[in-house]
Amino acid sequence: MARLLAALLTGLAALAASTAARAVPLPEIVAPAVGPRCVLPAEQMRREHMELLRHQRARTVRQGIRGERFSLRLCIACHAGRDERGQPVSVAAPGQFCESCHRYAAVRIDCFQCHSGRPDPEAEAAARRIAGELAAGR
Repeated sequence: MARLLAALLTGLAALAASTAARAVPLPEIVAPAVGPRCVLPAEQMRREHMELLRHQRARTVRQGIRGERFSLRLCIACHAGRDERGQPVSVAAPGQFCESCHRYAAVRIDCFQCHSGRPDPEAEAAARRIAGELAAGR
């Protein structure tokens, strides 16, 4: 019985080691393109971004309140990458900001079926203004 238990434990340890070696690597998180940091600490955004976006969506749709710090447009304006020609790349494109984390977490992104994944000039200007406020400590 002891030999069977020892063999079982050895097998489980080997399985765990091989699984750890094949683990999916953590996604590379790209810093915001605008400003020194995000509107909230990174750990908080990782945990709460969907709730913040959901809350903002409700305020926008039900109350007509737009342009707040947690709008999807501002997230995109700060986090969209640029291609070799300097053109914005959708945050939902392979390897980009949203797609890389959502792929890692095995979460389907459906935001961009309706919303653009590329920044617009108005949102970029708002993102720069907010970045200035963050840099000033407001």
